[in-house]
Amino acid sequence: MRSVTCSMAVSLDGYIVGPDGSFDWTAPDEEVFDLATDEVRNLGVHLLGRRLYETMLYWETADRDPSLGYSTREFAAIWKALPEVVFSTTLSEVQGNARLASGGLAEEIERLRAGPGEGDIAIGGATLAAEAAALGLIDEYRARVYPVLVGGGIPFFPQRERRVDLELLETRTFNSKVVYLRYRVTRRPSKSST
Repeated sequence: MRSVTCSMAVSLDGYIVGPDGSFDWTAPDEEVFDLATDEVRNLGVHLLGRRLYETMLYWETADRDPSLGYSTREFAAIWKALPEVVFSTTLSEVQGNARLASGGLAEEIERLRAGPGEGDIAIGGATLAAEAAALGLIDEYRARVYPVLVGGGIPFFPQRERRVDLELLETRTFNSKVVYLRYRVTRRPSKSST
């Protein structure tokens, strides 16, 4: 079964966006950018909220810019080819290899898991990721932890009074002091099955 992953940059104090809405502190160095490219290369589909979708529209044409380096153009080509499902109540159309979600998040993930296709199902965007987490749909968390305290903003792990046990799968420290943490969600048996 295809895994649902949530991969984002996060400050050391746990935020993906600072209190002023900025995330300029997440600009990746080459090593971290290569990691992000490898993650996207292994995806089968990416589920996005409206704001992230609009941010990522840049990549629809970035591969045509000859002034960009090879790795940036490579990421753009991989992203552009990746199927995307956009969750929005305000957009009436989307561009490129994207489509608007036809159902709720749980139904869309169930349909994608049951259908043909390979590669992980990625969740992107703070609101959408929080909804997926609250529904228990995320199988793996991948955090690129930046050495900065932003003091508030949008949390990577929204507090929903729900315990989630994790198993560490991988950790890496980059020259930029960014730390990559990859965790699998461990599912505890329900009390009714014991």
